Amino acid sequence: MSLRILIVSDHYPPFIGGAHRQTQLLAHELHQRGHEVNVATVWSGGLPEEEDDAGVHVFRLKQLRTGWPGFVRDRKQRYQPPFPDPITVAGLRRLIRRFKPDVVHAYGWLSYSSALALLGTNIPLLISARDYGYSCATRTLVYRGELVCTGPVLPKCLGCAANLYGAPKGWVAALGVLAGRSLLKRKVRGIHSISTYVQEIVRRDFLGDQAHDQTTSANAIAEAIIPSFREDDADRHYSEDPRNRDYVDRLPSDKYILYVGALRRVKGINQLLEAYARLASPPPLVLIGTFEFDSPREFPPGVVVLEDLPHHAVMAAWERCLFGVIPSLWPEPLGSVVYEGMSRGKAVIGTAPGGHTDMIVHGETGLLVPSGDVDALTQAMTELIDQAELRERLGNAARERARLFTASVAVPQFERFYQYVIDRSSGRAAHEMNVEVLDRI
Repeated sequence: MSLRILIVSDHYPPFIGGAHRQTQLLAHELHQRGHEVNVATVWSGGLPEEEDDAGVHVFRLKQLRTGWPGFVRDRKQRYQPPFPDPITVAGLRRLIRRFKPDVVHAYGWLSYSSALALLGTNIPLLISARDYGYSCATRTLVYRGELVCTGPVLPKCLGCAANLYGAPKGWVAALGVLAGRSLLKRKVRGIHSISTYVQEIVRRDFLGDQAHDQTTSANAIAEAIIPSFREDDADRHYSEDPRNRDYVDRLPSDKYILYVGALRRVKGINQLLEAYARLASPPPLVLIGTFEFDSPREFPPGVVVLEDLPHHAVMAAWERCLFGVIPSLWPEPLGSVVYEGMSRGKAVIGTAPGGHTDMIVHGETGLLVPSGDVDALTQAMTELIDQAELRERLGNAARERARLFTASVAVPQFERFYQYVIDRSSGRAAHEMNVEVLDRI
């Protein structure tokens, strides 16, 4: 059955990022399967307010801070605050009246504007938890730099957010997240988590006593775990893509260790550099990512840093590496770079707790180390450097497991979840959802 689906997301290309790519990929896959898809996202200077993206109609909505003519001139990625923006809400209401979606699927802090825009309608709202932003103002679940947060408490959240954003902005963010919970709970009919760990945190910190309410009530919040996914590209060789010739030339000629991600403290970049410096005569370490406010400015010998590579070039880098290291300090919600590396037949070292455990089976498809443990990370890297047979065995198993994180698996699950939420919101769902959408990986 063809659906009219409005996807609302804080982020969308041309800006680079995992959430941006996932939103676009889901929209394109749904369109190709016969659904009518519109996307609403945040407007930034220099970008069109409306455009056609391969059959998907994209609307970029203005905010209070960007709504005045001539006020914004730079092409900078804009972020949505954690509360409804009146100009964004008005834009969403106009779009909803015109498009008449069967379901609205929102991700990020634009969800608050979506919930307010949908008040007074019977259109169900489904939200995606791709990080911890519905209960954590910093979105990282990291407390005091290293500890995994035990749950939101106002004084703690105010201090933590102020440390990251600065006092006034941080306080507003913390209050917005905590106050916005009641608005979302009032309107949300389904919540999608990208990993089992994210669902645990959603249940603990957001749903609370509403967790796993699978009654037939139209106001109940349905749950699903559907991981992020990639294209079905198992037979594609990115290194042979002519577009990647210049990028490949920037990589070391010999095999190398690969890290992909923002060069941020929460990504474990400092622990990675410390572990690498301990290795005896290691191969080069290639870091592909973006510099952020907390990125290191100096690197040990043997480290090669490449900024802002397009996705196809990153995949070519995965094909040519020895193995991957994604040593996140924060509990990574999932980490699409992990299954992308696995799809190229590479062993990946990840961390626990977090979503890495949904992809990496320790000792079978990769290696897991405790987050922040430099000794364990050094040992795991040494094992993969020294043991070619182990690398090959883990890499081959990783390639097979990565097939679970593809469009052909994930998109039908989204379709069934949409239909279930729509049916239950209209009173047509007489039973609990019994399809594999809720199955653990």
